[in-house]
Amino acid sequence: MRWSSSATRVSRPVRRSSLELARHWEERVLRAAHPVAYPALRALPGPVRRVPGLGVVVKDAVLLRATLMDTAGFSKNGPGAPSELWTPVLGPSVLLNMEGADHAALRRKLGPLFAPAFVEGLVAASLGPATAEFGAALDRGETVDLVAHARRSASAVISRLVGLADKDGHREVVDDELFARVSAITGFVSLARPRLSAPRLAAARGILSELGGQAVRAYHGDESTVPGRMRALGLDEREAMGAVGAFVLTGTETIVSFVPRLAAILIDSGWLPRLAADRSLVDAAIAEGLRVTTPSPVMLRSTVRPGAIGPVAVRPGDRIVLATFAANRALGGFDPSTNAAAQLKQLWFGAGVHYCLGAPLAMAQIRITLDALLARPAVEIAARRPARGVLIPSYASLHLRVPRLSAAAEGVRPRVVDSGADGRSQPQGVE
Repeated sequence: MRWSSSATRVSRPVRRSSLELARHWEERVLRAAHPVAYPALRALPGPVRRVPGLGVVVKDAVLLRATLMDTAGFSKNGPGAPSELWTPVLGPSVLLNMEGADHAALRRKLGPLFAPAFVEGLVAASLGPATAEFGAALDRGETVDLVAHARRSASAVISRLVGLADKDGHREVVDDELFARVSAITGFVSLARPRLSAPRLAAARGILSELGGQAVRAYHGDESTVPGRMRALGLDEREAMGAVGAFVLTGTETIVSFVPRLAAILIDSGWLPRLAADRSLVDAAIAEGLRVTTPSPVMLRSTVRPGAIGPVAVRPGDRIVLATFAANRALGGFDPSTNAAAQLKQLWFGAGVHYCLGAPLAMAQIRITLDALLARPAVEIAARRPARGVLIPSYASLHLRVPRLSAAAEGVRPRVVDSGADGRSQPQGVE
């Protein structure tokens, strides 16, 4: 009978104060990452505006989607586009900097690699044991850092993508050092720097060269590794190495950002126990989490031909800054019951021919951790600290714990509302 009172507590509607708490922490995460750029972009008036020294900033979802879909007018190659960042690091033939027929051909080759059955098996093998231990540690009453768990999970996926892991997924390379080496590359990037400096470019090439050597060996091995599977799918070595590099750079840090932020939102808002009691809204909750966090907050394009975005004229060479975070968040706060995210058609993953090919892999990674949390709906935040000065807004740490069963059974849970300078939570009040 202990759980009957807990079930009663789960059925309560989410309180406004809880939603405000979730918004408060999301705001802190964004401002810690970009203390100048985030408030500046947010304060820009209108749906689209030319900003000297930065480019044409688009904040409206309809205009943003239309720009992404217009590949004849706006390209990932050219001044201010992603190609200026990634071509010197990864080479000319990766999805991050390709357009047209060559881009379409490479996507077709890579498509089977992201079929649901393949990515679910990859994630289960890479993350299954670690996620089970994560849940077991919470059950033992331990305080667990979800960010550290997410980093180790990202490292495990990197190992699979590069070919470092054996077919059982057990290797010592699955550690914080591997993730740190990869995330160091994205740490070189900022909105104000359209390209990497020579020293940073050399460092990025050095890091990827180490991983690339492993990937080349795996490419020429059997199909138990991702590079080996790419060879079987018809990718030549250059295409496979470029794809590996692109997936490692773009697909790992966004997951490490999103999973803890989603967990914090669900716990802060009171939605986690509601979803545990009724899982029919889990998909909507994930979509809403992706909408309000938008792990990749900005996309870049270069203007190819004269035209206009809304009322603003654009010329060839103009840099287009697609403020995806602003377009997504304009629909209001987190609310899976209304699922405002549905009308955006997953804009956080892009649109058209450049819709994120790795989205199924990302969703599989999200679901395996979320399932562990939903199995423990009384989990609470013990301490947290936003990451400062990072490209992808995230938590530096998010410590979780499951309170004593006696407290959970009585429907009493300390509510974290703020933290001190050291990042430790200050419980105030009960729910």
